Amino acid sequence: MPELASLLAFALIALGMVLTPGPNMIYLVSRSICQGQAAGLISLGGVALGFVVYMLSAALGITALVFAVPLAYDALRLAGAAYLAWLAWNALKPGGRSAFHVRDLPRDTNRKLFAMGFVTSLLNPKIAMLYLSLLPQFVNPQVGSVFVQSIAFGFTQIAISVSVNALIALFAGSIALFLGERPVFMRAQRMLMATVLGGLAVRMALESRR
Repeated sequence: MPELASLLAFALIALGMVLTPGPNMIYLVSRSICQGQAAGLISLGGVALGFVVYMLSAALGITALVFAVPLAYDALRLAGAAYLAWLAWNALKPGGRSAFHVRDLPRDTNRKLFAMGFVTSLLNPKIAMLYLSLLPQFVNPQVGSVFVQSIAFGFTQIAISVSVNALIALFAGSIALFLGERPVFMRAQRMLMATVLGGLAVRMALESRR
């Protein structure tokens, strides 16, 4: 099993990323408001399946490759740090778009809702970066099986992301109304996320290979 400190650090990154507006959040919010809470939750099921695909891909080979090729670790570590810094900047920059700025979406069948959630998750650069670049650096072969650690980190991310997104899907309408009337809360949320992600980016960039 992973070290507790590593698991908590990865959980913090996962939480920071899920709270930063991206394709998954924007789609789920728009779908929930346009078609209802049930549609949002069905779409979230597809998103979660996309998480599982990335998790298994990482667990079955990507982490092994990273630790077999020393330069790959540093390349992915720096790429992950740069991506977190980019997310922090997007949260801070003037005119940043809120996930609760709703797109008008047509009504879809349950099967299409699930499929679109799945595709949105697979094409989400945040999730790809999380599993392909950020996760490998938290895996430490000295404390146990690389596969088991990858699965543990993956389920941690899935549990956090699904829980947060489920709450967002259930309360999307109320949250959008609340934030629309109180833009200062949205700015505060963006500042907090930028601080967390920026700090993690610096920590990751300066961290040496295990």
